[in-house]
Amino acid sequence: MFTQSTLGATSTFASTMNTANPMRDFEVTSPPEDSVSSLAFSPASIAQNFLIAGSWDCRVRCWEVEQSGKTIPKSMQTMQGPILDVCWSDDATKVFMASCDKMVKCWDLASNQTIQVAAHNAPVKTCHWIKAPSYSCLMTGSWDKTLKFWDTRTPTPMLTINLPERCYCADVDYPMAVVGTAGRELIVYQLEGKPQECKRIESPLKYQHRCVSIFKDKKNAPAGFALGSVEGRVAIQYVIPQNPKDNFTFKCHRSNGTPNGYQDIFAVNDICFHPVHGTLATVGSDGRFSFWDKDARTKLKSSEPMEQPITRCCFNSNGQIFAYAVSYDWSKGHEFYSQLKKNYIFLRSCFEELKPRSKA
Repeated sequence: MFTQSTLGATSTFASTMNTANPMRDFEVTSPPEDSVSSLAFSPASIAQNFLIAGSWDCRVRCWEVEQSGKTIPKSMQTMQGPILDVCWSDDATKVFMASCDKMVKCWDLASNQTIQVAAHNAPVKTCHWIKAPSYSCLMTGSWDKTLKFWDTRTPTPMLTINLPERCYCADVDYPMAVVGTAGRELIVYQLEGKPQECKRIESPLKYQHRCVSIFKDKKNAPAGFALGSVEGRVAIQYVIPQNPKDNFTFKCHRSNGTPNGYQDIFAVNDICFHPVHGTLATVGSDGRFSFWDKDARTKLKSSEPMEQPITRCCFNSNGQIFAYAVSYDWSKGHEFYSQLKKNYIFLRSCFEELKPRSKA
């Protein structure tokens, strides 16, 4: 799928090889008209690669990604407010869309119809599909300070958990869920049987959480998470560390030089782990993506800077493709927003670049 020889080729878009695309990656056609808030590839249950993106233009778009790197727009759905998150069902037949209109809708891709499946009293920040041996449900986190679990066939939640603060970020990798809230709270939930809180973790970061991503151990079981903050720093945190030194933080998305003794520090907007290698990607307000090997504690690669921040990223199910969205994230305020700058989603052949460092 997406072999290096095809996706690594640059012939298709030498014309876009300007400042907008310094890495010469494949450009997704018909991108969103406003900042991209969420990206997700279809799960491994289907052979094809489909990419969905949610945007502040209140729309969710779906593309088919061909092996050549070409993208074909398939369909689009609209909600009443900006989209804050999207996720797939495990069988790839449905897409869930969380919005500022306080609702989550289910988009049935076969019929191209949507129905409301969840509601909160404030914008819905996160949505994740949970596929457990004994149940399937949708987990939603909101700025109304609740986490809700839904059987999407009924209008009331199966379970509501009160959070200490507004939900800012979350991730699910069965049987673990992690939620980061305002006030730098971190809560780990176990999802077996009935979802319940299992641990509260004191944040290793001093500034506001922006993104969280669960990682697995050598036995392919979720073991911990990476947490990104607005202060250009990522924390690697094991839920049950074998050694106190297992947990650490590292700086990223910062300017190299320090003119006048100052260093520019940028928010870490998203983190995702490679599904095969277990290495990770971070993207930031500095308009760069970086690939890291957390076990060797080294950086594998850093991109050239884009015209605008990178807001979201994801890998496809077999780890051949890295998708990243370039759009304004309002980190410098409204005066830096330019309607003239287009939003982009790029696709990169990444399997080799994310291989862990070989141990000498």
